[in-house]
Amino acid sequence: MPDAADRIVFLNGAYVPLADANISIMDRGFLFADGIYEVSAVLDGKLVDNDAHLARLKRSLAELRIAEPYSSADWIGIEEELIRRNSLTEGVIYIEVTRGVAERDFVYPPDLRPTVVAFTQVKAIVASPLSNRGAKLITLPDLRWARRDIKSVALLAQVLAKQTAAEAGAAEAWMVEDGFVTEGGSSTAFIITQDMRIITRPLSTAILPGITRLAVMRLAARENLTIDERPFSVVEAKAAAEVFYTSASNFVVPVISVDGDPIGNGQPGPLTRQLRDIYIDFARGEESP
Repeated sequence: MPDAADRIVFLNGAYVPLADANISIMDRGFLFADGIYEVSAVLDGKLVDNDAHLARLKRSLAELRIAEPYSSADWIGIEEELIRRNSLTEGVIYIEVTRGVAERDFVYPPDLRPTVVAFTQVKAIVASPLSNRGAKLITLPDLRWARRDIKSVALLAQVLAKQTAAEAGAAEAWMVEDGFVTEGGSSTAFIITQDMRIITRPLSTAILPGITRLAVMRLAARENLTIDERPFSVVEAKAAAEVFYTSASNFVVPVISVDGDPIGNGQPGPLTRQLRDIYIDFARGEESP
């Protein structure tokens, strides 16, 4: 794996050293957070559930009416080349597409060329200490905009929430609206009830359509586990048998406390561990969702 200083990134059609990758200060991603992003996991040097991630990327672009710069085949080629050039075995690939560069004005010209950035990040996902010991999380009011189903780079509310969590010694923050959990700062929220029903909020504009969320639900259904898509409250989460969250960069993470209150016996739950193992097998290509 190259040193960080030697990392190769993709910028507007070229593979360049990270130190040489420059973007205009007039880019609308910088000025207005006018752009979208996507993150795909890499395990054993291979992309995980990548077609679904690229489908979500295309949907986010369409929702913001940003011209699609590459085909699916082109995106895959870019990702695989970044994996090769950076000798990435385990971690993530981050892609960002902004509307492009123009003089600062809220109204944008119709013919902008999107800015495209992609880079790799090394991360231990399978042998994650957090997943082994279990995560602590806190709850906070959900202060985000109304179109959370778009994977927008406008992440200030999530930054503040996750920073507050870190300062409280927690790994994640769950955001709450009208008494119900929406989702985590960078994850999908799940609980497992005392009668072993897996609960997660249904898709809407209130949450991001999590790719790992969908794969875990399909894998759980294959194991004949019961899944209910419905809202749940913080009170219900604290009374749950198990709690966990999912994301592309963490897979399945057991939660051992919410706002300082232990979940179950304060240890990662057995069903959550099972779901994590099943998902890792799927990510390695040993299972199908």
